[in-house]
Amino acid sequence: MTIQRRTLIGAAAAGTLAVPRLAPAQDAPGVTATEIRIGSTNALSGPVSAYSVISRCLEAMFRRLNDQGGVGGRKVSFTVYDDAYQPPRTLEQTRRLVEQDRVAFLFNSLGTPTNNAIHRYVNQRKVPHLFLATGADKWAQPKEFPWTIGWQPSYRTEAQIYAKHILAERPQGRIALLYQNDDFGKDYLNGLKDVLGNRPLTTATYEATDPTIDSQIVQLQGHDVLVCATTPRFAAQAIRRVFDIGWRPMMFMTNVSVSVGAVMQPAGVEKGVGLITSDYRKDQTDPAWATDAGMNEWRDFMRRYIPDADLTDNNYTYAYGAGSTMIQVLRQCGTDFSRENVMRQATNIAPMDIATLLPGIRVQTQPDNYHVIRQMQLQRWDGRSWVRFGNVIEGANV
Repeated sequence: MTIQRRTLIGAAAAGTLAVPRLAPAQDAPGVTATEIRIGSTNALSGPVSAYSVISRCLEAMFRRLNDQGGVGGRKVSFTVYDDAYQPPRTLEQTRRLVEQDRVAFLFNSLGTPTNNAIHRYVNQRKVPHLFLATGADKWAQPKEFPWTIGWQPSYRTEAQIYAKHILAERPQGRIALLYQNDDFGKDYLNGLKDVLGNRPLTTATYEATDPTIDSQIVQLQGHDVLVCATTPRFAAQAIRRVFDIGWRPMMFMTNVSVSVGAVMQPAGVEKGVGLITSDYRKDQTDPAWATDAGMNEWRDFMRRYIPDADLTDNNYTYAYGAGSTMIQVLRQCGTDFSRENVMRQATNIAPMDIATLLPGIRVQTQPDNYHVIRQMQLQRWDGRSWVRFGNVIEGANV
């Protein structure tokens, strides 16, 4: 199992490989008598490299699986290439995984714009593109893109839930949205509009390669409500800048950027007090889970396989959930790891509890419903941990 960084020169060279003739389905690409090859891309470097710990955790989970004897009589070989969150590099590295390394399938590739770059490619080649590390709504389109399936709740649904809460708590409030200028951010724009309708909504955007979002925060200052659809580095900047200029809006942060270790501590834990988000995971910093059986399972795994990890980084609890789902699919496959059967099992998961998910939230799939996790719960930062409030919510009736 390898996690590899690739230089721009190496990545470009990979992109020049000729496309080989597709093997028949019965050849089961990526599967031998002793091995199953799985591939992924992640930002091991670049502006969103905080997410690289996801791949680190997944690699450790497959290592544990192999230590336990593997699955279907085979060990898992997990290869992750660095795309630095650059869509052209994602395509190059994915082609290398599929055409040169001949992996059986792709698992948990990171990012909305990056997965968008390979979406059509993997579906045209009928390569399972499983449990992506992105909540874009577009990953749940089984009729148009049957080989792609997400994992976490939809960003658009998350934004709808925030909008409903805003209307209940600040019905006359002036609302602002800061979002990354790509499909990730635009899902939040669309989700807010689903609920707000024609109500005024002031927006500001940033690019993933921008150094800061300070000017955008100043531009939006004075609104009663601020919703942020940002990656971790910009999330920490936004929390800190809003506090430092003395602005005190009702503030919401996308749930992919609320890690205590990667966001709240760099921002200053006292500066985020009152911040609202949603989640589907248990938070390691919440005393409620101090003796929880599921979190004890996770902590035991972390202690044995990633002993130097920052346990306050919820990207590890995210990865444990996604990895547990993937391992369940492998077990459902029995000994048939053809791409067709892997996809069949990935889209036929009976409701299943996961150690790191909140009570009442389960993973499940059907062939006509690719929304794997469908519930969330609102929570508020109190300066030490995330405190849940309200009920578990499924979608937002709009």
